[in-house]
Amino acid sequence: MVDALHEETDEELEQLLDFLRDARGFDFTGYKRSTLVRRIRKRMADAGVDTYDEYRDRLEADADEFGVLFNTILINVTSFFRDPDAWSFMQREVVPEVLAALEDEEEVRVWSAGCSSGEETYSLAMMFAEALGLDDCLRRVKIYGTDVDEEALRDARSGLYTARSLESLPAELREKYFEQNGAQFSFRPDLRRRVIFGRHDITRDAPISRLDLLVCRNTLMYFNVEAQTQIMDRFHFAVKEGGYLLLGKAEMLLNDAERFEVVSMRQRVFRRRPGESGLHLHPAPLKVRTLTGAVQTSLARSRQLRDLILDAGNAPSVAVDSDGTVVQINNHARMQFGLTPNDIGRPFQDLEISYRPVELRSLIAEATHERRTMRVNGAERRVGDDVHFLDIVVQPLISSAGSVAATTITFTDVTAITQLKAEVKRVREELETAYEELQSTNEELETTNEELQSSIEELETTNEELQSTNEELETTNEELQSGNEELETMNEEMRTRSEELDEARAFLEGVVSSIAAGVVVLDAEMRVRTWNRFASDQWGLRADEVTNENFFSLDFGLPTSELRPLVTKCVESGKRTGPLAVEAVSRIGRKLLCEVTCSPFDGHNGGVVLLMEESRPGSDEKRR
Repeated sequence: MVDALHEETDEELEQLLDFLRDARGFDFTGYKRSTLVRRIRKRMADAGVDTYDEYRDRLEADADEFGVLFNTILINVTSFFRDPDAWSFMQREVVPEVLAALEDEEEVRVWSAGCSSGEETYSLAMMFAEALGLDDCLRRVKIYGTDVDEEALRDARSGLYTARSLESLPAELREKYFEQNGAQFSFRPDLRRRVIFGRHDITRDAPISRLDLLVCRNTLMYFNVEAQTQIMDRFHFAVKEGGYLLLGKAEMLLNDAERFEVVSMRQRVFRRRPGESGLHLHPAPLKVRTLTGAVQTSLARSRQLRDLILDAGNAPSVAVDSDGTVVQINNHARMQFGLTPNDIGRPFQDLEISYRPVELRSLIAEATHERRTMRVNGAERRVGDDVHFLDIVVQPLISSAGSVAATTITFTDVTAITQLKAEVKRVREELETAYEELQSTNEELETTNEELQSSIEELETTNEELQSTNEELETTNEELQSGNEELETMNEEMRTRSEELDEARAFLEGVVSSIAAGVVVLDAEMRVRTWNRFASDQWGLRADEVTNENFFSLDFGLPTSELRPLVTKCVESGKRTGPLAVEAVSRIGRKLLCEVTCSPFDGHNGGVVLLMEESRPGSDEKRR
């Protein structure tokens, strides 16, 4: 049940990959399945989808989901001069060799495959500009940067990078090759025109040719063995003889020693060997000589010897004439395939070997028609529980007249080699998986390191802000303390003055109260401001009853209306008036003659002080 579910899931994944290829032109079928499954599953989990079929429905309904998925699969980890040791080796050993192999004005062709957002491509431009000089570089060097990620290519074409992404560059290179553009930095325009960016799938598209240097770092590791073989065939075609290939730290050329020699295994630098790829050697056609006459006995003996030699051949072999009849079966063929001498003369198509383990009749027809050797490698043949693998060669025999006289089918048992290759492939895939897991772990560590670095920077910024705030609070506290001291000083002064005023007020009240006459102070509006104790005792009104009351509206024993002219004259003249004697009645009803004197109240414009005292006998003052 579990195996059936696993096979169904694998089939759904392949259908999803076919859909991505047909719908958007991204062919991920050559990518390692473990990598694809992990990254597609991660995106499906983020999108809340459980099965591949459901996720395909999501892609069909939401076109923006394609971009999110591609960004998840195509992890773009890059920087300027990443892995400085490799770049130093290139600048020191490889670039001088590349330039020395070219004529003075000959073009230098460089390809950065899987360039992501362009940092690697611009690093190549700066490296050659430093080696050749800027003027020669602008005239001779042409650099191609390719990737399958359109979003990354848009960033690469813009040539704009943040200050943080340029931190790894030496200051002199940063100042020489970048110009500030707002909050970002742009790669210098004249050198930028020597860099060409474009979308290119290294597993499907035709490669760029005649290259002096091909850089493809940490890209091959995402592909399976078959895809890597196809890519290396394209790279071998792309790099010219003596040209260089630079791979990533996690990548090696294990089976291409015949095509690429190692320049530096530590830095993953290789040089293309001379020679063409894909050559096939065809055996020369067998010429048949016809003998006649007196040599029949010798001919029979020769034929017998030839049959014995063929019969004793190390590899199983069967010969079929132009009519499709079996004309020869050697000893090994009879033992391995269960054939007998009686099968000679029978139609080849009647034998089981003609269609098992592979269909040989069509191959014989094709070899006869095209007159070339046909090969089938690793054909699987089952005998009971045993499995054998055979390499089959179908070779037409051309007569002297130019016609096909017969066809030989040779079987070579490669079971041991095939099993060894399968074991090597399995081990290699395990190594690739380990490399991939290490790379993934490294990427996660780099991401974690960046996050920690960002957190440290944020904490440092927060600490600086807190320190600044603390300094501001300390300054404010000092200002508040200074203000508090000033307020305390002012409060002390006010307390002192208040005490002095209280003393003065008490003194004045004592003086006024001690006067043996009534004293009344009026303000400019003729309201009572002071009413001493003698006035209270004389007229029977307390100070709190008359304070702030209009003097002329008060009703007591003194006729205040008669005093109005006296007060008015004093206010207008600003001089003392009176005394004026008026008849009055004290609080106990005793009649008396009261003399009233009005004086201006200094410091209060319009205010007056009335002094009221009982007239003594013998006074010469007359009542007006």
